Amino acid sequence: MAERHVSSDQTDLADPGVLDFNPPSAVEFWRWTAPLRAYFRPRFFGLENIRADKPTLLVGNHTIYGILDAPQMIAKIYKENGVLVRALADHAHFDVPVWRDVLKKSGGVDGTRPNCRALMASGAHILVFPGGGREVAKRKGEEYQLTWKNRTGFARMAIENGYSITPFASLGPDDALDIVWDANDIMDSPLGYALRRSGLYEGPLRDGDMIMPIARGVGLSMLPRPERFYFGFGKPISTRKYQGMQDDPEALMDLRGRTKRAIKRELKKLEEIRKTEDTNSIFSRIVSFKRRKLRDDTGSA
Repeated sequence: MAERHVSSDQTDLADPGVLDFNPPSAVEFWRWTAPLRAYFRPRFFGLENIRADKPTLLVGNHTIYGILDAPQMIAKIYKENGVLVRALADHAHFDVPVWRDVLKKSGGVDGTRPNCRALMASGAHILVFPGGGREVAKRKGEEYQLTWKNRTGFARMAIENGYSITPFASLGPDDALDIVWDANDIMDSPLGYALRRSGLYEGPLRDGDMIMPIARGVGLSMLPRPERFYFGFGKPISTRKYQGMQDDPEALMDLRGRTKRAIKRELKKLEEIRKTEDTNSIFSRIVSFKRRKLRDDTGSA
């Protein structure tokens, strides 16, 4: 990884420990994620597009619950490319005891701009999901959709710090679970009435964005079905043409649109690969419902 000088003004507002981080070894990380790999049998494509000597911002789709695919992806990149990607996580993760410690130990940081700037100044490879918590808290019919609202922060950070953007896609997790109740169902129930009266809806639940769905996988349980996971990494998108334009809304939306389209292309490629393979074991065929066809409308650009 390229060495960069980090000035004090770039780290003053960053959280303590963002740069003062003692990473686990690639062997340790690989061992931690072994159960996930054994269950989901992931396949990876395009890892050559991630270079240890070219720090990049990896941007992709977030899947239901957001905890099944990212650890496997980070472990594979670390093992094969020698790079421990630092994940920018939603602030809510760091309000959860124990879980926040797991995230920090694996290199995750609170996804603030000061933290991102500090990591970029140090030459780190960084992972971000622009959809954040809302894309994780999926509604029925939102499989593989990019729910980014009007967010352009990742594009601003990439332009400001001269980072390329490497689009990636994750296919499989949204097929491993079926949503029984989503945020809309919950808010139409007596529980939703209570949430509104309590103030939680507008506060910690962010107007419903952070209401997680209730899903089922194997039988009536929440154990995900053993669908094979696929990961695809596209060619990096240079931000050189946008240099000095981090405050230009049109430039930000243009880069955001290019990134979205690239992620959708990766999803399509993975779907085509999956169609040609007999990926399911006998057990998987028994416990799986019919696989959904990848939706064409994976979010508007």
